[in-house]
Amino acid sequence: MGNGTEAARPEADGAYAIRAATSIGAFRRSEWESLAGTSKISSQNYYNPFLSFDFLTALEESGCAVARAGWQGHHLRLETSDGRLVGAVPCYAKSHSQGEYVFDHGWADALERAGGQYYPKLQVSVPFTPVTGPRLLVASDGDAGSLRAALATGLKMVTDRLGVSSAHVTFAQEADMTALDAAGYLVRNDQQFHFFNEGYGSYDDFLASLASRKRKALKAERRKAVADGITIDRLTGADITEAVWDDFFAFYMDTGGRKWGRPYLNRRFFSLIGERMADDVLLVMARRNGRYIAGAINFIGSEALYGRNWGCIEDHPFLHFEVCYHQAIDFAIERKLKVVEAGAQGEHKLARGYLPVTVQSAHYIAHPGLRKAVADYLVAERRDVARMGAYLEGHGPFRKDEGTA
Repeated sequence: MGNGTEAARPEADGAYAIRAATSIGAFRRSEWESLAGTSKISSQNYYNPFLSFDFLTALEESGCAVARAGWQGHHLRLETSDGRLVGAVPCYAKSHSQGEYVFDHGWADALERAGGQYYPKLQVSVPFTPVTGPRLLVASDGDAGSLRAALATGLKMVTDRLGVSSAHVTFAQEADMTALDAAGYLVRNDQQFHFFNEGYGSYDDFLASLASRKRKALKAERRKAVADGITIDRLTGADITEAVWDDFFAFYMDTGGRKWGRPYLNRRFFSLIGERMADDVLLVMARRNGRYIAGAINFIGSEALYGRNWGCIEDHPFLHFEVCYHQAIDFAIERKLKVVEAGAQGEHKLARGYLPVTVQSAHYIAHPGLRKAVADYLVAERRDVARMGAYLEGHGPFRKDEGTA
């Protein structure tokens, strides 16, 4: 291909070749959507909107995930001897560690203090998106296990051939983690909070599963959130106009600027999402005195609702919880979605019906000294994450006489 070069042959028998592409746009839409999890076509039972061709190309076309922003595309193609795509890895050469949500700044400092160079590194992820999903993408009709193994090995070989410090696969699904672990990557655990829909027919059914005191607290919280003349709109598809995007972007920039200093997404990105995948978007917008004052963006998958960004231009008690968490549960129950994933961190979600869940990443570090130091650190970190998860799960809001996910 014109904008990619062969980087390695991950299998000794030469069955596959790994090539690198500088843009998701270097893939044909049809071949990208032949990979499991990337499309809503009938042959795929699972769909993750963040791995869709439209989402990833919108990040690139808007200028949010490009070389000048520190996200140089280095997407890997796994091809058969006749050039057929059978696997891929959404991969970026990074010059920093921003927008990843799995923090390795300490690793970078350690290597650079020792006289090494940590950046550039390879980052396998969906930029700015702390959502678990496929990372070693394989053909829907292929031998998934062997293809994932080839991709895991190929990524290590590409890392070594490029001479970069490391490759990081973040928020990976269990099947990918199995292949990466077998290939010698270091395993890292972290924690998020997810709501699990136990077949509830309504929000009241969910409330009935809570301890009495927690149930009363959530009812009161929801009343107070809209007490100041606030109404809530849930918008998807054609209801999301450019004027609505203008309002939401103002919220995103105001809150993101105060919280992070530099929001990662620009206005064009949201327009592209609106043009190409509005049916996969849920905007929860709060209105007062005839104008929108706050909102949250969610993405709709085949099994899950994914909460992403929130912002506001007026502060009201409990409004953040209503717009981001309670409304998401309402929607998931109505749509019969199995899970609400409400983004990174946030122990305050526990009281609102979101339970601790372990999320995982895998790391290949080329420098042997740093690799050993990180491996030792991760043993203790995994133990701490497990201990905290068990503690938090024991302090959830659910009635003790009922099982929970």
